[in-house]
Order: sequence, then C-alpha cells, then structure tokens
Amino acid sequence: DRQRVVIVGGGFAGLNATRSLRRADVQVTLVDRRNFHLFQPLLYQVATGGLSPGNIAAPLRSILRRQRNVEVLLAEVTDFDLAGRCLKLADGELSYDTLIVCTGSQTGYFGRGEWAKAAPGLKSIEDALDIRHRILSAFEAAERETDPQRRREWLTFIIIGAGPTGVELAGTLAEIASHTLKYDYRHINPADARIVLVDLADRVLGAFPPDLSAAAADRLRRMSIELRTSTRVQSLDEGSVILQPTAAEAKSETIAAHTILWAAGVEASPLGRKLAVTSGCEIDRMGRLIVQPDLTLPNHPEVFVLGDLAHCADKQGKPLPGVAPTAIQQGQYAARLIAARLRGQSLPPFEYCDYGNMATIGRSAAVAQLGRWKFTGFTAWLIWLFVHLMQLVRFENRILVLIQWAWNYVTFNRSARLITDVAVHRSDLLLTPLAPLGRGAGGEEPLLPSPTAGMIAVCGEVPNRRPDSPRPFGERGRG
Repeated sequence: DRQRVVIVGGGFAGLNATRSLRRADVQVTLVDRRNFHLFQPLLYQVATGGLSPGNIAAPLRSILRRQRNVEVLLAEVTDFDLAGRCLKLADGELSYDTLIVCTGSQTGYFGRGEWAKAAPGLKSIEDALDIRHRILSAFEAAERETDPQRRREWLTFIIIGAGPTGVELAGTLAEIASHTLKYDYRHINPADARIVLVDLADRVLGAFPPDLSAAAADRLRRMSIELRTSTRVQSLDEGSVILQPTAAEAKSETIAAHTILWAAGVEASPLGRKLAVTSGCEIDRMGRLIVQPDLTLPNHPEVFVLGDLAHCADKQGKPLPGVAPTAIQQGQYAARLIAARLRGQSLPPFEYCDYGNMATIGRSAAVAQLGRWKFTGFTAWLIWLFVHLMQLVRFENRILVLIQWAWNYVTFNRSARLITDVAVHRSDLLLTPLAPLGRGAGGEEPLLPSPTAGMIAVCGEVPNRRPDSPRPFGERGRG
C-alpha cells in the first residue's frame, strides 16, 4: 500500500503541499471544513465591494480534479491521537502515515475577546461580507439621520492596526467615500467621512523600511486619513473607541463611531493548542507551535506544522512572517521532504526566501520592496497588481479579477456594493425609527423614506439637501 499523507487545511500551505505531491508515490487526503481555497490577500476588496467572494475563492475539488492521488474530505478535525496516528473527526476517524497540519490563524484581540463583536477582523469571507455590510449600512444610516452629531458618528470609520491590511482598508475606504459614492446620496456628502487609522507602533507599515513607511503615511494623509500612531486602544464598544497615546502625560481621546474595524493582529487557530497539548510541543504567545528546522514537531518526525500555525525561526532567530509566501514555500518544502524520505534521502533544514513586501494604498499608489529594490507610487501599484493576479490559483479567477479591476479603474465603480443579510450582529444598525412618509408638492408619495420626509418644499428646496445633488422625486412635481 502507498503511504497515506493527510493534510489538514486547504490554505496556501496545504494546497501547495498537496499539489507538490502529485508525482510522489503517496495517497493524499486533503481535509478541510470548507470546500474552497480562499485567496486571503484580496479579502479587503470583497469587504469594500471591489470584488465578489467567487472572484477570490475556488472549489478545492475543482483545483485538484486532475490529480489522481488526491481525495478531498469535507470534515472538521476535533482532536489528535499521535500514538495511534489517527485524526479524530466530528463524525469519525482518519488514519495516516504522515500528517501535515496547516489550519492557519484567526483574528487576535490580545486577550480582549469581547471586542470582537464591535470590531470585526478580516480572516474569512464571512468577515469580509460583515465588514461590507457595516460600511455600506453606515452611509445609509447617515443618509437617514437628521441629527448632525449622530450623522457624524455614522460617517466616522476607525481602523485599528496600520499593517498592510489596515492601510489597504483605509485607502480603499477613502476612495469609496471620495469617488465611488460621490453622487449616490441626496442628504449627505460621502466625502465628509472621517477615517482614523490607529496603531501602537510609531509608524504605519512597521515591517517595511522607514522610507517606504513614510511614503505610505504621506499618501494616506493626502487622502485625508487621520493617523494615530504610538497610540493604544484603551477600550471600545459598538459606539466609541477610547485611544491612549503612549507619550508621557498624553490625554486619552474618545472618538464616537459606529464602524470599527480590527486589523491589529492574529493568533493561531484553536486546533493548534489541541495539537500542542497532545504532542507536548511548546507554543509562543500567539499560540503557534515551535517546530523543528525541518518543520516537524519535536519527537514526531511524521507530523509537519506549516503556515500561520508554525513558529519557525529565520537565521536571526526571529519567527518567519505570517504571509502567503511563507506558507507556500513551507508547503512545497514539506512535500519535497516526504518524497525524499520515500527514497531514503533527507533534505537540509527549511530556509525561507524573502522576496520582499508590498502594500497598496489606493488607486495608482502602493509601496513595494523587492530585495534591495524599492518602489513607490504607480510603479509599485503595477507590481502589486501583477503579483497578486498571478498568485490566484485558477486562470479563470485571474481573468475575472483582471476584468473587474480594469472596469473599476476606468469607472471608479465598485460593482459588488451589495448589502446582504439584513439580520446582522449589531442591534443598532439601520434600526433607527423611520421619519413619517411625506408628500411632495404635487401630492406624490416619495420613493423612499428620508430624514426630510414630512417637510414642505419651499421655493423648490428641501432642507439639509446637498446643493449639487439631483432634486428628490417629491420636489419635481408633474412638470
């Protein structure tokens, strides 16, 4: 019988390990509780309406249909029996000869899990759709709100964490407010939106060289995004955030806002802790298992731990970054080592090849470091587009995303601006009482309830309406 390799997790590490074993004399079983592979680096574009979920996800069975030594199992792993080389599933068991565990990470709140309801993270399609709902619904609520202070609260967006995800969210949100929604509302100017980017570090994009970080900060400020660096979150709820600067004797600041997004950190998936307890492996403060140089567990050479679940040190002793290239290279290495063992050979320890960092800030703007080369502005943006486009798993997704990006660039539009699942987690969202329905000057019913419904149009003007917006239905009369 061929050796049985079980891979838990269909992310970057798991999928690349599976595909790299296509010529090995093994039988591979890929286990995941989702039936699709998700391209997480573009989740923020789903959260901001630029792409649809199907653009950045692909069914695992479709990806692997031509790989004859692979079967995909839709199941949830609940525990491990390392002595018996068996996985405990929610509905059964699965034996293995070699095990690869790469279940990724989840949003981490540094011990303040109660913040999750008010400040969602961005790690899954559900998270992205929730954030999209919150952002678009905030503009809708502001359109209906008659009180200036409450309207201001709806138009305030706070993003906690100024790494690549936070910067990309902030920049895209600023573009939505300034361009995409510019003519969509009658009682608010979306460009009045206030966007605040918060980070405990002293600069945005702290993992980047200082000059690229400064270039990104300058671009963000020119987009009217407020930067609060060297600032910690003291507390938050669904209506406000209390910020505390780290400078001595600095006073705390309370910002009222209904939309708070969390991009400040991650922690290993809960399955990692179960594996640590079973194996006796040490974990770091983020819950990652401290693995051997060949990515296996101590005393368990048959068990690999990859991706965001693994604490693997580089030559300087620092843990490798939790990014897609790390997971991809680890998945490929684990597959090569398994194949080498079948031939009675071994491989040198895993060595990560750092190709650089990049982050997009907005339309035609990005920063990128590729080896010793640094790029900013439009050139960096083109590099970012190409790299992310080519990393999509299927050719079909690449074409769809390329077409959507081209359309968005030419039209400033974001066609996936759909508010779905009205029964959201927040009880206050869009549940403010509607103003009474009013009638226009000609006696017509207005098409939609609005903050000015019930008022009489005097000399063809409705209070609180933007001067440059089209006249509401009720004002137009029958002429």
